[in-house]
This record gives sequence, structure tokens and C-alpha cells, in this order.
Amino acid sequence: MTKSIAYIGRAALTVCAAAAVLGQAGNASALSLDIKDITELRLERKRANSDGNLPLPGTPDLKRLEARLAEQNVASDAPVFIRVFKAESEMEVWTGDEDGNYSLFATYPICYWSGTLGPKLKEGDKQAPEGFYTVTMEQSFHTGTRWPKSLNIGYPNPFDKVNLRSGSHILIHGGCASIGCFAMTNAVSLEVHKLATNALEAGQPNIPVHVFPFRMTEGNLAKYEAPQWHGFWQNLKEGYDLFERTRRPPRVSVCGTRYGFAPASRLEGFNPGPIEVCPETAQVIADLSSINKRVAEQPKIEPQTAEIKTASIAGTASYLGGPAAAAIIVNKLGENFEKQVAPQTQRPGVSQTLTRPLPCSLALASCRKYAALREQLAHKATLKIEEPEREKARAPKKMKKSTSKSAKKSKKRSRREHSEYRGEARVHREARHTEDDRKWREFRSSRYE
Repeated sequence: MTKSIAYIGRAALTVCAAAAVLGQAGNASALSLDIKDITELRLERKRANSDGNLPLPGTPDLKRLEARLAEQNVASDAPVFIRVFKAESEMEVWTGDEDGNYSLFATYPICYWSGTLGPKLKEGDKQAPEGFYTVTMEQSFHTGTRWPKSLNIGYPNPFDKVNLRSGSHILIHGGCASIGCFAMTNAVSLEVHKLATNALEAGQPNIPVHVFPFRMTEGNLAKYEAPQWHGFWQNLKEGYDLFERTRRPPRVSVCGTRYGFAPASRLEGFNPGPIEVCPETAQVIADLSSINKRVAEQPKIEPQTAEIKTASIAGTASYLGGPAAAAIIVNKLGENFEKQVAPQTQRPGVSQTLTRPLPCSLALASCRKYAALREQLAHKATLKIEEPEREKARAPKKMKKSTSKSAKKSKKRSRREHSEYRGEARVHREARHTEDDRKWREFRSSRYE
């Protein structure tokens, strides 16, 4: 049976996304680099905040915000663009003019961020993310009990979702304490929040927030060499370099498992838009949305010893990019790059997303986690469908009236025994009354004599 081009394209994209990413997510945690200067800087700033030695070195004069704006000829509600550099522990706030061009307004020291260099992969890994994000008016006020005046950067974004990264509530807040957020001192956090909300209230729809592991120069890429993140960081560098050239936040898109960038026009620079997603990637994200956040939380599955039914994915790889795409998948999965294609038996009422062929190789630990979770969800869906039948089976059954001969005999026997007991009781009662009458008569006769 022939498939439509859109269907084949979406299936191929799903295969390549899983092949290129799931192998990495299974065994690659955030990069563990022994970079003493980065760690010591964060700990030193955290101790200074605890001891009250504020403001931190490099902090602008926060009491002169209006004066600083006037000195740089910046409106208080000017468009805002934020850049974060983890290695340097710095946050830049850029402000835009009427031509959509941006200039650096202030650089703030980040008091503390958790984890190390490398992207955030899963919920609970205490790792600060890296990538391109946006803050809207809704994200400018946190609904939790802590840090109501904070900026939610919008992790996971479409790129994180299609790369099966999970997590939530990554904030720019105060307090100098973090388990995945970017923690500033309270005073710095309030100033950044004020600049951002002023811009949003003035009509800026999205505030771009670009998070980099370090300033993306060739020297730093060589200094912080990390093979597992080399391709990802090179992709981030494209967006970094485009802003450095144009001084306008680039248009960011996600297609496949990569970011795409395009120069922004004057209007787009003044009013940056959200991250764009191509239709094929949007469909993949929709297919994975019900399980994305829980993939990494499943227990480790032991390697399977049974023979796996497999088929080559060279055809779909060629569809997307020919030999180059196939070579990428070979490098990720090894020489035996195959995937599970035997579909499960369709269960009534269970989504086809949970029973279709796996988009990855069961030779990968991450794919086995994905398969186990998918089976869990399918099982839960089946239980929900079968719940009425189980409720009916658990309902107490009415006792049927017995009509057997033994039951009738037992009933007659019990009646007879009861009658006999009542008869014996009556005889005993009559005998006792007779004896009492005799004694009473004797007493009366002896009294009157």
C-alpha cells in the first residue's frame, strides 16, 4: 500500500529524531567538567549572598535605574532581549530602538546556577538548560508560592520536546539558590523583572532569552571541548553569530532535531515572534506529548535477549537527506542500525500512537525505556476501558433460593426439632404447675387445721 508523502515525511522525521537523540539521552548526562574556576565563582557568590556582602562585584547601580536608562537614551518600556552565559555566570539585558536594533543596557552577575555545562535532559537532573527560549506576559509572573516576580523562560521549548528532554518551571528568580533555574540576588531579579514586564505591558509579545554554555567563540569551543555536545553547541553558535552580526534577535525555528535561524527584519526586531515549528516536527511533538515528560523517569530496563524483528531504515533516511542522513544514523546506532517494525495487536480504544512500530532501535537503552513506558500507557488505557466489566464482576451476587432435596430435608428437620423442643417445654411447664398446685393445697389445709 502506498503512503502519502506527508505521512512518510512525518514517519521519517520521527525515526531520525529518535535515532539521533534517544541514543544520546540514554547514557549522556549533563557534561561533567572539572572546571574549578566556574564552580568556585558560583560558590563564592553564594557565600557572599548568605553573608550579606552585596551587591556582588560587577552589579550595576540598581538604585539609579531611571538615571541609567536616561543616560543611555533608553525608554523605560523599550523592547528587551536577554542573553545568559553559564560559564561566565553573566546575564545580559539588551534594549531595542525604533529601528529594531539592540544595544547592551546592562550585564548582571548570576549569583548561582545549578549543574554544569551542557543542556538539561530530564526532570529532576538539577541542570540549567541551554537553548533559545521566549517569555510572554503569562510567563512573567510565577503561579507558585515562591518567586511570584520571576520570569519563566519556557523550558521545554519545541526543540527540547522533539529531542525528548523533560522538565518544567525554569525561572530567572532571586534568592541565589537553584536546582535548575538561574538565581540572581533579590535586587537584581527585581530590576530584570521590572524591565521585562515594562516591555511586555508596552506591547512586546515575546522576550527572547538565549542561554549559552559560554560566549560562543572559537576559542571557548576549543577550551570547553565536549564531544557529546559538539554538534549541539555548533548549532547554538549559529544563532549567537547571527545576532553578533545584525544586532537583532534572529528568527528561531525548529525543524527536525535542529534549530534554524534567519535574520530579523526591522519590524521583527522590534516585535520578536515565538519559536516557529515546521509541520512535520509539530506532528512528531504532538505524537510524543503524552509521554515526553516521563521517558527519563522510568527504571532501567535490562537488555533483551530475544531476537528482535528488525528492518533497515535506509529508505526513510534517504528520503530525508540521502546518504548523509543515513550516515548520521549509522554513527548513532552503529553498524547494525535497525528498528523494531513488528506492530503490536491493535487494542480497541487504545491510541495507535501506543501500538505503532517503534521509531527507534531496541538495541538502545533509551529506546527500551520508551517501549516500556509506551506499554505502561497502553496497559493503563486498556484497564480504563475494561473497568466497567471489572466493576460488574466485583459486584456482590444475589443468593439464589435453594430448591435441592437436601435443603428441603434440612429445613423439615429443623422444624421437627423445634416442635419437639416446644412440646418438651410444655410438658415440663405443666408438670411444674401441677406440683405447685399440690403444694399450695397442702399448705392451706395445714394452716386452717
